Amino acid sequence: MKKILITGVNSYVGNSVGSWLSKYPEKYTVDYISLRDEAWKNEDFSKYHVILHVAGIAHVSSDPRMKDLYYKVNRDLTIEVAEKAKSEGVDQFIFMSSIIVYGKPNNPDGLIDRNTIPKPDNFYGDSKLQAEEGLRRLSSPEFKVAILRPPMIYGKGCKGNYPRLAKLARLLPAFPDYDNKRSMLHIDNLCEFIRLVIDNEETGLFCPQNLEYVKTSEMVRLIAACHGRRVVLWNGLKGPIQVFLPKSALLSKVFGSLYYASTLSEYPVRYQVRSLQESVRLSEMGEDSLRFSGGEVGFCALKGPTRNDK
Repeated sequence: MKKILITGVNSYVGNSVGSWLSKYPEKYTVDYISLRDEAWKNEDFSKYHVILHVAGIAHVSSDPRMKDLYYKVNRDLTIEVAEKAKSEGVDQFIFMSSIIVYGKPNNPDGLIDRNTIPKPDNFYGDSKLQAEEGLRRLSSPEFKVAILRPPMIYGKGCKGNYPRLAKLARLLPAFPDYDNKRSMLHIDNLCEFIRLVIDNEETGLFCPQNLEYVKTSEMVRLIAACHGRRVVLWNGLKGPIQVFLPKSALLSKVFGSLYYASTLSEYPVRYQVRSLQESVRLSEMGEDSLRFSGGEVGFCALKGPTRNDK
């Protein structure tokens, strides 16, 4: 049995992983620890096989007054926890980084592949990237470091951009039909991937994602369908969106493309336990909805798993 310690109390990802692993009581035990004060330094890490480090500042800010805090929490605290874990004989350290470390890829269509060099454009991304670099220096055969760079994570009860998009889908009668491509990761797919990383004692860099890419307008339509609504997708704003997209952070967030090449996310064992359709219904309606609906809503955002990503 593997004993796992998750840093960060009340973390959406941390609590979700703990709940997912609880389905296998014969294989894992899970504890949680807060890093908000100095008490964690007195805890005994030697009894744990794995530490999943999800504690950190999760939102993006350009406020210069926040800069020092980002590096103190996301970089310095991460490395300090890992150093303690290594010194006390923990076998594996799993770090939740982010696709944001890449900033805006040089590739104009938003593709991130093995040749894409991380170039963060905010404190959050840079603090995560610097934490990665510190962890790599600690990695050894006896102390395995696995770094995960997930794209946008979503699921029932999540925070961030997905709930905002879901709110629009429940309210708007129409939405711009603009061609874009995003990598996303449903929380169940992430949890299963982390379980496999633990089981296989992985080390290195990983970029998990859903099997299907997401087009924002189709995601809006899928969400609306879960609530019995029909959103009209229209292309009247394609021209203005294309003109102002490079200049607007808001438009870039909604209609920009940012996606991993499928080769970056390959793994010997299938971890995408939820299709895009299932994941949207779960996010909107909960677990019971799949049983009552037969598992799928009526259309799909993008065909999968085959994808043309060069």
